[in-house]
Amino acid sequence: MSKPSRPSEPSAASFSPRTFFVTTRTAGSRSVLQTTRMAELLIEVLRAYMRSGKFTIHHFVIMPDHIHVLLTVPAEVSIEKAVQLIKGSFSFRAKKELGFCGEIWQRGYSDVQVLNDASFQQHRHYIDQNPVNAGLVSNAEEYLFGTAYLKKRKQASIATNDGTTKIVP
Repeated sequence: MSKPSRPSEPSAASFSPRTFFVTTRTAGSRSVLQTTRMAELLIEVLRAYMRSGKFTIHHFVIMPDHIHVLLTVPAEVSIEKAVQLIKGSFSFRAKKELGFCGEIWQRGYSDVQVLNDASFQQHRHYIDQNPVNAGLVSNAEEYLFGTAYLKKRKQASIATNDGTTKIVP
């Protein structure tokens, strides 16, 4: 299997935080990520790296055979390292925690550096609409494994001062 070409410039890998739109596919484009268990584990991997401060995830969607992520990496982290962390950690945990056997990811990935707000919004919209365009849902907020759904769910629950959660209709 050949390694896909990557369009980002090596010189963009240092000195300041950078934002990228990243896509990676599953090995053989199999629908490995279509189960709730696999998708939720991948979401947990993304959250763990966010909590650790390795990088910032702005938007994502987990499709049955690929993922799209809009993320910002700090100056000291390359996009290659960020993708390696996501793919490697998920593969390790899927094998250990879910008993998955076999390759999960294709070799390589594609990325586009996001240089302005218009590009950011365009990629965010693309991520949101990916499950709609694939015919999986009629509205992006219905797709359980993407940022649009998670943000809607978060907005629907508001924490109260006493530590309880109030669900807003």
